Amino acid sequence: MESFLVITALGEDKPGIIDKLAETVVECSCNVIDSRMSVLGGEFAVMLMVSGKWNRLAKLEDTLNASSEPLGLAIICKRTEPGKPAADLMPYCIEVISIDQPGIVHELARFFSSRNINIHELNTTQYAAAHTGTPMFALHLTANIPASMHIAGLRDEFLDFCETQNMDATMEPMKP
Repeated sequence: MESFLVITALGEDKPGIIDKLAETVVECSCNVIDSRMSVLGGEFAVMLMVSGKWNRLAKLEDTLNASSEPLGLAIICKRTEPGKPAADLMPYCIEVISIDQPGIVHELARFFSSRNINIHELNTTQYAAAHTGTPMFALHLTANIPASMHIAGLRDEFLDFCETQNMDATMEPMKP
C-alpha cells in the first residue's frame, strides 16, 4: 500500500538543489507525484508530494535529515493522505492586477474565506510597470467554489469588490 509524504525545503538558491532532492527520492525507491518550486529573493523554496511504501518514506525522511546541512536546506517532512476530490466543488481561476500596496493578499483572502470558499492555490508577483516603473501586483488564484453557490452573483460581488479596491480582475471557470 502506498503512503504519502509532503516535503518542504528552503535554502539559498544555487544550481543542483532539485537534482539532489530528486536523486534522493529515487534512491529511496519513492516517486515525486506533485511539486511546486520557486526562487523567492535569493532563497529557493520547494514543496514535494512523494509516494512510496511506508518504510521507503521513512528511509527518505532519514536521508533528507542527514543531507539537509550539506545542501544548506531547512527541510520539514509530514505524512499525508491523497486529496479527496469533492464532487460538489467547481474550480475557478481568478486573476488580479493592481498597483502594489500592502494588504492586497489579505483583502482577497478575506473575501473568499468570508464566503466559505477554499483557496486551492495562490501565486503573486510584483513587477515594474512599463514606461513608468510603478510597482505593480499580479495574482493568480485557484478557488474551489461550492456548486450550490450562485456563480453570477458571486462574480458580480467579486468584481465590485475589486473595483472598490482599484484592482482589475477576472474570474472564470478552470479550463481542463
